[in-house]
Amino acid sequence: MPSKPRPAKTVWPRPAKIAFIGSHGIRKTSALLAFAAEVQRAGLSVELGREVVRDNPLGINEGATGEAQLWVLVSQIRQELVLARKADVLATDRGVMDNFAYYLRSCGGVDEFEVEPLVRRWSQTYDLVVRLLPDVALQADGIRSTNDAFRDEVESILDRVLPDLVPAGRLVTLRASEVTSRFDWFAVLARLAKTIGGRVTAPDLWR
Repeated sequence: MPSKPRPAKTVWPRPAKIAFIGSHGIRKTSALLAFAAEVQRAGLSVELGREVVRDNPLGINEGATGEAQLWVLVSQIRQELVLARKADVLATDRGVMDNFAYYLRSCGGVDEFEVEPLVRRWSQTYDLVVRLLPDVALQADGIRSTNDAFRDEVESILDRVLPDLVPAGRLVTLRASEVTSRFDWFAVLARLAKTIGGRVTAPDLWR
């Protein structure tokens, strides 16, 4: 996305990556788009990584196999490799962490293809991770499941694996219901800047 000229007080030493994660139907895409708009308002460029599972030719939702979720994991990493250096900020709709939770669920809790070392290492490439918690009702979109039990299973697995993948200092946790037009996404951007040794100036403070 194009950006405004960067204000003099903004310091952005390298490209940064932020992932918006969680189960389905919890306003991740809405959060991603609102955050991206804030990045642009701060004079930075942003690239968006879309949710790759929607292109999965092997099936999604409750009936997805281990192979199907392996496709998602590999496609997620591939997309991030392609986009990582194209802008000041890469913001992704999902990351390997939540996709790993779906994968484990599809494999009955067993790491059938032994991908955990890759997931663990790739999780370190995110400068900040925003996890959204499911406190809103599932709504049908014609693609994703509306089965509450399925979503709860994924969340339970994510609860278990996430602390070993993302340190607390790089994790922001929000309730899905907080994703409204009033949410302060600049605070999240400022935290992202801090993780890469930079700083960012709010547009209303530009001089």
